[in-house]
Amino acid sequence: MIAETIIPWVLGTFLTLTLIMLAGSVKSWRDMKRSPYFFLRRQAEKRLQTYSSASLVLLFLSAAFAAYAWQSPTDTTYRSALLANAKPPKEEIIALLREETAVSVLPADEVMLSMSATAALQLDGGEAAPAADAEPRLPAEYDRFEPTTDILPDTALGEIAFSLDISDAYEAVKPARIFPEGFYTLYATFSYDDMADGMAWAWVWRHNGKVVDGGNELWAYGDDGPGYIFYGPEEGFQAGEYALEVWVNGELLTAATAVMNSSAALSAGN
Repeated sequence: MIAETIIPWVLGTFLTLTLIMLAGSVKSWRDMKRSPYFFLRRQAEKRLQTYSSASLVLLFLSAAFAAYAWQSPTDTTYRSALLANAKPPKEEIIALLREETAVSVLPADEVMLSMSATAALQLDGGEAAPAADAEPRLPAEYDRFEPTTDILPDTALGEIAFSLDISDAYEAVKPARIFPEGFYTLYATFSYDDMADGMAWAWVWRHNGKVVDGGNELWAYGDDGPGYIFYGPEEGFQAGEYALEVWVNGELLTAATAVMNSSAALSAGN
């Protein structure tokens, strides 16, 4: 705000001084042409050189300052695409992810136990979040597609890792389970194996057990590789538990939870 107020005054000062120097240059040029004496012409010539040089310097400073002041601001917005809109990564990226990230698939019973245990946490001295249902169900609004391919015996999704940023290899940067309340984007990365085009997959976000976001479509991203989903609610993350479920052909293949707590620090490596 302050910079926008000062800029016109600074530019106006530069331009005013430039005009004064130009006027002095014109006057000196006229004196040099009209003076009948050599020494007077010589002095007028020196003044002309001085005023002309000063005019050029001030004009250059004005142009440079104007270009700097009105240049487009740097856009620091994170721009990413859902896995649903992303192309399958290259083979070298898939190999890198497999080497550095251990794949761990949570059975449905372990997923339910984990969600129930985390939901019982006391947040900021408030009431405990309600426990998750014994048997999570895929909401009807995210079960709109009929799969054209059956789920395979070895189809599996890796463990979900939450983070505030991801690498070029789709790996979580400083993964955590506890985050602060506020406005930011939460990334959820995972690996997938033995998937097949035509399977119906869905992702569901819940806040304290209530569905707040999700998506559903037919799979078209190859057999295996890394992927991610992200979520950034317009109202910001509120205190409580956020759960992400990933379903394939109506079966819950992986899920994870993150706790939002006002006392958590963004830089905490929990």
